[in-house]
Amino acid sequence: MDIFSLFTLCGGLAFFLYGMTTMSKSLEKMAGGKLERLLKHMTSNPLKSLLLGAGITIAIQSSSAMTVMLVGLVNSGVMEIGQTIGVIMGSNIGTTLTAWILSLTGIESESVLVSMLKPENFSPLLALAGVVLIMGSKKQRRRDIGRILVGFSILMYGMELMKNSVSPLADMPEFSQILTAFRNPLLGVLVGAVFTGVIQSSSASVGILQALAITGSITYGIAIPIIMGQNIGTCVTALISSIGVNRNAKRVSVIHISFNIIGTAAGLILFFGGDMLLHYAFMDLPVGAVGIAFCHTVFNVFTTVLLLPFSRQLERLARRLVSEETKAEEFAFLDPLLLRTPGVAISECAAMTNRMGALARENLLLSIRQLSDFSDTRENQIVENEDKLDIYEDRLGSYLVQVSQHGVSMDDIRTVSRLLHAIGDFERIGDHALNLQDSARELHERGLTFSGPAEAELQVLISALEDILEASLNCFTAADAGAAQAIEPLEETIDQLVEEIRRRHIARLQTGSCTIQLGFILNDLLGNFERVSDHCSNIAVSVIEEMNGGVSRHAYLHELTSEDGFSSTLRSDLGKYRLPEETA
Repeated sequence: MDIFSLFTLCGGLAFFLYGMTTMSKSLEKMAGGKLERLLKHMTSNPLKSLLLGAGITIAIQSSSAMTVMLVGLVNSGVMEIGQTIGVIMGSNIGTTLTAWILSLTGIESESVLVSMLKPENFSPLLALAGVVLIMGSKKQRRRDIGRILVGFSILMYGMELMKNSVSPLADMPEFSQILTAFRNPLLGVLVGAVFTGVIQSSSASVGILQALAITGSITYGIAIPIIMGQNIGTCVTALISSIGVNRNAKRVSVIHISFNIIGTAAGLILFFGGDMLLHYAFMDLPVGAVGIAFCHTVFNVFTTVLLLPFSRQLERLARRLVSEETKAEEFAFLDPLLLRTPGVAISECAAMTNRMGALARENLLLSIRQLSDFSDTRENQIVENEDKLDIYEDRLGSYLVQVSQHGVSMDDIRTVSRLLHAIGDFERIGDHALNLQDSARELHERGLTFSGPAEAELQVLISALEDILEASLNCFTAADAGAAQAIEPLEETIDQLVEEIRRRHIARLQTGSCTIQLGFILNDLLGNFERVSDHCSNIAVSVIEEMNGGVSRHAYLHELTSEDGFSSTLRSDLGKYRLPEETA
């Protein structure tokens, strides 16, 4: 084995890691927020958590990404620690699929059909198909599928390079002498853990071990401890991801590390203790790629079966090792870790935007109540809520911009656009609520009250405003384009109500039944009410834009107002929100 073989080995490892990363990220991107929604609906049943953890890890081909996602979701307050234990155990089983795929490289047959099962034979076809999809398709989903295929092909090419580069080792006595040192199980565990920790991929570590196995110098006695150590080494990713997060998120990393260390310790004691007593005959036999995949799967399944009944004890251990913290950060779930899974991050941003909308609605209703029943306590609450809305807008806006730079799908881009528009509208609704509060204070401090007719007219307008606010928030939360179409006629109704109330106010000024002072305040109220309804319309249009693939606001409004349904809904709303008859 010369220096060029070493270069080839390093290049093969680089291709392997790059292919694994490309394939994993593309799979995550295609899954989008579905992963997060699955995890959110996790039950307390450990078996279901186990199956889901295995399924998601198989889908995204990365137990490290799974662990980072869990740390981020716990740090966000979305999941409880107990829910993650089964998922972590399941991800250890799910990650063994890669080893089985890599083991197909050892298939030897004269049959064309059987030979096509070898990745080195079919991966060039997958690469070709992937490149065609990437370069020839306009749909983002197809291009993502193409990247998955190309990533897999690059991964297999890297595996083939590593195999070819290490094949001369079979004829080197020095290599066999080095391997004799790994007959010490503790040294094998240490090497497996360190190497996997350095490259942060147990799948790549197992793949390299499978490549070395073709030399015929790797025995079961050498491979098994290294496989056990690889499970410990993969915890490095969880350990790094726990830096700078809250204590509950740190406990997820502690559970992951504890699970693998305890499982490895138990496996060493039971397996090698049994070997000392029974002297397993297969320990000195050469292990192949299939044998390594088998040992990897058996060990991970054994560890899971052994520790699954002790899930609560693992949680208690994590709580003891990481003490309680005094205060949780309100916006902690805008976790940079979630940027590694943009679909999950966007889903969390949507949930946070929903909470922002609910807060804006609450603040507006509090301000409206101030007009008839002023309270200093309520005023303080309104000001505090407005400060929160400003923080929401600042942090959410910055975070969404970061997410959009991480290679999101077209569907996710439209969702980000909807959220960015909405947080601006929610923040402005909060500003108008503060303006209403100022008007309420002016009425209170000057001891002013509206006339009976003006008060009755305002109540009709407030009823319509509360309804459009509720309807727009509901259609936004549910992302319901059908419900959003009912917002624009109601907004037009509110505009007409405002114009009519202004006309009537001018008439009362002319008869002397209303004062100039009250007229200024009334005009401010009407202006703020009208602007709030405009923002509700903007929110509804942003939902329609996302659901209908980016239709422009102008085109939507033109089409909507030209339909008979719009006029019918408008007439219905005008009938529902009818102002009292004018008095002579």
